[in-house]
Parts: sequence; structure tokens; C-alpha cells
Amino acid sequence: MTTTADLHVERTPGRENTRIASYLLAEYLERLGVEVVFGLCGHTVIAFLDALGKSRVRFITARHEQVAAHAADGYARASGKPGVLLTHVGPGLTNAATGVANAALDSIPMVVIAGDVPSHYYGRHPHQEINLHSDADQFQIFRPFCKRVYRVDRVEDLPRAMERAFHLARAGRPGPVLVDVPMDIFSADLDVGAFHQMPAPIDPPALSAATARRILDALAKAERPLIYAGGGVMSSGATAELAALAEALEVPVAHSLMAKGCMREDHPLLLGMTGFWGTPIGNESCRTADLILAVGTRLAEANSSSWDPRYTFAIPPTRLIHIDVDPAEIGRNFPTELGVVADAKLALAALSTAAHERPCRPRDGLRQEIAAARRAFAANWREQWESDQYPLRPERILSELRKAVPEDGFIVTDVGWNKNGVGQQFPITVPGTFITPSGLATMGFGPSAVLGVKVAQPRRAAVALVGDGGFGANPSVVATAVEAGLAVVWVVMDNAGFGTIAGLEAMHYGSTYGCMFESGGSSYRVDFAAMARAMGARGQMITAAGDLGGALREALAASVPTVIQVPMENAPTPTPGHWNINDIYRKGS
Repeated sequence: MTTTADLHVERTPGRENTRIASYLLAEYLERLGVEVVFGLCGHTVIAFLDALGKSRVRFITARHEQVAAHAADGYARASGKPGVLLTHVGPGLTNAATGVANAALDSIPMVVIAGDVPSHYYGRHPHQEINLHSDADQFQIFRPFCKRVYRVDRVEDLPRAMERAFHLARAGRPGPVLVDVPMDIFSADLDVGAFHQMPAPIDPPALSAATARRILDALAKAERPLIYAGGGVMSSGATAELAALAEALEVPVAHSLMAKGCMREDHPLLLGMTGFWGTPIGNESCRTADLILAVGTRLAEANSSSWDPRYTFAIPPTRLIHIDVDPAEIGRNFPTELGVVADAKLALAALSTAAHERPCRPRDGLRQEIAAARRAFAANWREQWESDQYPLRPERILSELRKAVPEDGFIVTDVGWNKNGVGQQFPITVPGTFITPSGLATMGFGPSAVLGVKVAQPRRAAVALVGDGGFGANPSVVATAVEAGLAVVWVVMDNAGFGTIAGLEAMHYGSTYGCMFESGGSSYRVDFAAMARAMGARGQMITAAGDLGGALREALAASVPTVIQVPMENAPTPTPGHWNINDIYRKGS
């Protein structure tokens, strides 16, 4: 193992108090506790790659920058640390944009280090420079979704930009920060003590005792109160505090897609997910509540049935108390009686502690009502969970997955049936083990993010449940997993098309034009299992429903990556809520 002392060999002769910036930066990442950087090489970043190769920081190279960005995203979600992404100039950064935007919309901390053209060539349009409106303008591409973008114009500014990036990625509402570095700055001399400033520890905003009493008084007086949990509950690690508050007050809990797993699936006060693909009891309980305490959520469109008061939230007349770390979200989508800027964990802890000091209002029959409603909805797919039909029913895939994957194993979804069906029907009992793209709903997230999850949690199972459309977008993830030695499992739900969109088109227009995969007028399937074997991984095509369970158990026990391809019926996910796209489509002649 190369030691820090070994890195002192690159001092510039005659300048004993300076060292090359890229090597100082690699050491700084070590001191920050960075374990891994995901990315792709390019001529602008190889000076930094050499420094990483001499450090304790692992570099995992992907074959596409979007894969690397999603992997960094998955790592952040499973580790609780910022993901770190390294990209090349021009197409490197633009390829990564979708993955970084996905992290931004799901409030995932990430630091992006991008190589750029040499600073002394600004304005001359050197190779791969983006400068249509301004010299060396590529960092502007990330402005719409990054918390901050820094262009380092002098090597002396690099330490401060990096310190600020790691601070801001975690502060307040987490998200990505870009540091754009001209390639000559990586190779410039810098004072050996330049990277002395570490990001300050952050004490997040808490809930005052007076505000806690006000909220508890409101909940105690309400006839039909409800707690609505969002992704902020998960990212702040507030699941125990949430359960404690719900139990102390005997108040039911509904949740957004990002908060799946905020309470054990078998908890008697859990209503389930809301919105278009939610549960009837979740939507109806939110709609008829007289007071909702929303925590760590932006009350987004998909979870709110396009904000149509007939389906999920009717605010008003329902009163809303909204706790969120981002003040911009309070009052954005619904009028709010009381807005509180606070960390979800600290707020729920204060409320649950204070709630135990006051008597609980009896809510006779509440738990029985929830249990009966959940049983009734689950009965709609009970037969499908055991169905032997082939191609398989999607519900049978979920059934076999739940039986095979340990409770603490990670389920990483893509978009389509896998995301919607898992959010609605799949039981999660360990918080943080459900990872999905919500805000941007990016196809291609699942196959790549599972790589970062496995790096963060190497001893736990990591399964990506993805459609053939999402997996086909970038199957090079298999080669990356083989190179990195990551024993992940991809379960490809293969309906020979972009199934969810095909279902919408069929419903409104009576066709699936442009949505299904065909060749010569016949359905077309790529043999991803064979492709996986060609890349050095395991690959299995399922030919009968009864074979899936054994294939999953073998894959989870294997020490190499595995692709399990499951031909599946293109069946719709039940939609108890509303999405107003269904009101917008019009069919012409």
C-alpha cells in the first residue's frame, strides 16, 4: 500500500514547500474519509487519476459517465456519505448530467469533479470545449440542478472549492455540487499546506420546545390526524423516531415513494404509499384527514395524484403542518398552517419525546380498519403472487424475490413496473433497503446504482430489479461489476418493450407504436443472459416460473455478478390514485 510519505516524490525541484495539486487533492479526499471515486478517464483528468492510483481512495471506472453518476448516487444512499464522481471535459460531463440531475431531484449528496480545457486556451475553442455563450462555459450545464457550481480559475482556489463542495453537498437539503477544474490546474504547483481547511461539522436545525407543544396540541385535538413521511425521514435516519411518535399518539402513517421502508411493512399503523400507484387506504386516509403532519417531503405530483383534491390530498379543508429542512418546499404545493424548517430526525425525536409525556387519545378500531383495508387490496394480486404462468406475472417475480433476498438486502429499482409495483406491493422491513429514482425517474438508474450500493455495503445482498428497456440502455454495467469484483444481481423483467408507457398508449390510443421492441414484425428480445456470460458474469434465462426462486438463491450465493432474465407479461400496475396526463391525452383521427 502506498503511504502518504510516498507521495512526496512529485515535488517540483527548487520549490521544497510546494507539491503538485492533484496529489494534494487525493490526500485531502483521504482525510475527508472518501473511500471510492466513480468515473471515467479522459485526457483532462489523468493527472488526478495518477494521484488516486497512489492513494487509498479506490477508483471504479465505468464505461459511461451516466453509469458512474448513478453508481455514485447509489453509494451515497447506501453509505450515508457523499458520492464522488470524476468526469472528463465536454462529452464526459454532458454524459453524466442525467445521473447528477437524478441525484439532485432526490436530494442525494454528491461531489462532481470535472476536468476542463487548459485555462490558457480559454476562448480559442480548444478540443472538446463548450463555449457557445462564454469561454470555458461547460460548468453552466449543471446550474439547473446543482446546489453550487465552481470553476477553478487559479490553483490556489482549488482547496477552498473542494472544501465548500463537500460542505454544501451535505448541508441543509443535500444535493450535488460541481467543481470544474482546468487540466493544467491538476498539474500546477500548490503550497503543501493549502488543503488545511476541513468542512465544519453541521448541527442541523432542530424543533423548539414551544413549536413541538403547538404541533402536539394540534394532533391531540384532531379527529382524524395523519403523519405523512417523505424521503427526508429516510435520509436523516429518522425511522425509529417516526414509529415512536405514531405509536405514542396512535396516529396512522402514510408515505411517499422515497419513504418506502420508513416503517416496517407489517406495522399496524402503516397505511402505505400514496399517489397514482399508491394504496386505496393511503390515498383515502390522506384525503379525509382533518390534520396532516408532513415531514421531509415536497408533496410531489406523483405522490399527490397531481394535486387533485378528489384523490389524495384535499388541502384545504385538511389542515397541513409541514416540517422540512428546505424552506422553499414549505407552502409550495399546498397552503400550510404551520411551516417548520428543521431536520426530520431532530423534529420527530422532539415530538415523540414530548408525546410520551401526555396521555394518548384512544382511536378505537383504527388498527383493525387499516389491517382490513390492506388485506382487501392485497387480495387483488394474491393469485398472481403464486401464478405459474409463463411468461411470468410481475407479481410472481416480486414474490420469489421477497422469499430469496434477506431482509437486510437491498432492492434497487429502475422505472416502470419494478418501481411502481415494488412501492405498492413489496414488503420492506429494514429501513433504507429500498432504493429508487423518484424525482427524475431516470431509466437506467437501477442497473448502475446497484454497483454503488454494493461498494458501500459489500457484505449485504444487492439486487437490481429492472426492465429490459432500462437494462438495455447501458448493459456495460455488467463489465464494470466484473472488473470491480461486485457480486450484484440484476433481475431483468423482460416484457420486450417499454411496458409502462406502452400501457398508457394502449389505453388512450389503442396502439403501442414506438413502445415495444420488434424486428421483422415480431416481438424482439435481447438475450441479456448470454451477453452477461460473454462479459465474464453469470447469466440465466428463466424458462418456467418455478425456476426463478432457485436461480435467485444461487445468484445471491455466488461470488460473481449475475443477470437473471425473466420473460414477463406486460401487465399494468394497479392505479388507485390519479395522474392528470390521463386528462390531457386526446386522440385524433
